[in-house]
Amino acid sequence: MTARHVVLVGSMGAGKTTIGRLVAPALGRPLVDNDQVLEAEGPAAADIARAEGVVALHERECRHLRTALASPVPAVVAAAASTVESTDCRAALARHIVVWLHADPATAARRHDDRTHRRDLGVDLAGAIRPLAVRRDPWYAAVADLVVDVDDVTAEAAARRIVAHVAAEGAAG
Repeated sequence: MTARHVVLVGSMGAGKTTIGRLVAPALGRPLVDNDQVLEAEGPAAADIARAEGVVALHERECRHLRTALASPVPAVVAAAASTVESTDCRAALARHIVVWLHADPATAARRHDDRTHRRDLGVDLAGAIRPLAVRRDPWYAAVADLVVDVDDVTAEAAARRIVAHVAAEGAAG
C-alpha cells in the first residue's frame, strides 16, 4: 500500500496551491500541484480544452492525480478542481487524507487571478464557478476528511488547521 497523501481539493481560486505551499514544508513533504504537473507536460490547460475538449483536459487531470497518489513518497497534493467528478479519482482519494478547501464562488473568483492555464471562463468568473460548485460540492463533501472554509481565514490559518488535523490523524493511526 502506498503512503497516505494529504490531498487538497476545491474550486479554482480556493487556495489549493497557496495553502499547499504552506502545508507541505510544515509536514516535511513535497508539494505536487496538479496544475503545475499538467503545465510541465506540454500544452496549457486552455489549449488542451480548445484543441481536444474539456473532457480530454479533465481526463489528463485525473491521470495526473492518480499518478501522484500512487507515489510511495507521502506528499501534499493540490488536485485539479475537476478530478472530484471522476469515479476513479474519488475511489483513489478514499485511501488518503482529503481536505476540502471550501470557498464561496465570489471568494474563489476574487482569488483566482492567474487564468493563463485555464480556458477563458468569461468576465463573471463567480458566475462561471457557481454552477461548477453546485455540481461538485456534494462530491467534495463526500470525499473530505476535513472541510476548511477559506472565505474569511488567512492561508496561514487554514494551513495550521490542516497540519493539526494531519498530526491528530497520525497520532490516532
